[in-house]
Amino acid sequence: MPEPRSYLRDGAAIYARSFAIIRAEADLARFSADEAEVAVRMIHACGEVEAAQHIVFGHGVVAAARTALAAGAPILCDAEMVAHGITRARLPANNEVLCTLRDSRVPALAEKLGTTRSAAALDLWGGRLAGGVVAIGNAPTALFRLLEMIDAGAPRPAAILGIPVGFVGAAESKEALAAHPHGVPYLVVRGRIGGSAMTAAAVNALARAGL
Repeated sequence: MPEPRSYLRDGAAIYARSFAIIRAEADLARFSADEAEVAVRMIHACGEVEAAQHIVFGHGVVAAARTALAAGAPILCDAEMVAHGITRARLPANNEVLCTLRDSRVPALAEKLGTTRSAAALDLWGGRLAGGVVAIGNAPTALFRLLEMIDAGAPRPAAILGIPVGFVGAAESKEALAAHPHGVPYLVVRGRIGGSAMTAAAVNALARAGL
């Protein structure tokens, strides 16, 4: 019988060791303590300590998002993968987690608007946008559409997590959010990297302090 492989098997120990490695290897010096906490979870989700240099917190987003969530704000997601990655037990006020991408009205709306379904789905968020926490982790077109909606007079969300991934429009949409004149608190990962896992991890970190 072969000898059992030697590897760490205790879940809690693996968890603690992972975050210790991230804090030892990632450059977190430019973040506040609260920002670093969120950044560490995002790095854990993508497995790349180099991601720290691309994470940008704007306009007091950590405090704004946590205040909104504590008050019961909904979390509005562009993708089901983001929504499913949010740990409901961490939410402070049994917050609604909404993704309208599968709504039967979306295909026709996307055709009418001449855009992707991910972008068109935002038009179905209705009054929930006001004071909500937006989590975009998949579609750059959704982030562009959100900014268009705000420019056109849509209610301002409390915070925008703009972390779409991709080679077409991802970097540009995040730069547009960071430069947006309305000054909505934001979190972005500059460049092409991002995705649903990093976005959900950011929401989970904002929902409840502590690793």
